[in-house]
Amino acid sequence: MKGFEMSNDPKAIAVWDPLVRVFHWTVAIAFFVAYFTEGDPLIVHVWAGYTIGTLVVLRVIWGFVGPKHARFSDFVFAPWTVWSYFVSLVTFRAKRYVGHSPAGGAMVVVLLAGLAATVWAGLETLAAEENAGPLAELSLVSSASADPAPASQFRVASEESLSGESGEREEGDREGEESAWKEIHEVLANLMLFLVIAHLAGVALASVVHRENLPRAMVTGRKRT
Repeated sequence: MKGFEMSNDPKAIAVWDPLVRVFHWTVAIAFFVAYFTEGDPLIVHVWAGYTIGTLVVLRVIWGFVGPKHARFSDFVFAPWTVWSYFVSLVTFRAKRYVGHSPAGGAMVVVLLAGLAATVWAGLETLAAEENAGPLAELSLVSSASADPAPASQFRVASEESLSGESGEREEGDREGEESAWKEIHEVLANLMLFLVIAHLAGVALASVVHRENLPRAMVTGRKRT
């Protein structure tokens, strides 16, 4: 793009390490795969979710032990600093940061938290509806404790009737739990899509304001000094 500093500038410096770059693009691909498959085929949707969850955990760990610009301490700012930067960005007066800007850092934290919540809701949905995934065993234990085995196999007719009604109520509760988790998962996924779009808009605006190709920098790992 005309006017932008190219990442092959001899004065460019290394900013984004390989793990940050691989995390960024792999999570982006996995999110869109999971979002647009919507569970059909289920195995693709599930493994995309597993990929996201694993990478989020690794990125959080890397945020404490990774190199300077990968650490949360480098890009987590006070709320008023984030707001001040955002105002200056939309008015084209924002200060340039070599690493994540205050607004960019805030978006990283929000996206990580949102992805973690979405994956967790997906795992709960998988356990409730398919009796599968890492939370399935916990779901079975919960069901077993809520539905103890009868003390005797011999029941009078009235007891059998009551037992049947109880079973129907428990089944209804189970279906309600499945529906609730599925709805939460879908709401979170749609919220994440909105945040991703906002993130892309922010990157585009910052690239123009700072006259720097930020997507290219996330590929090469290098930015101008």
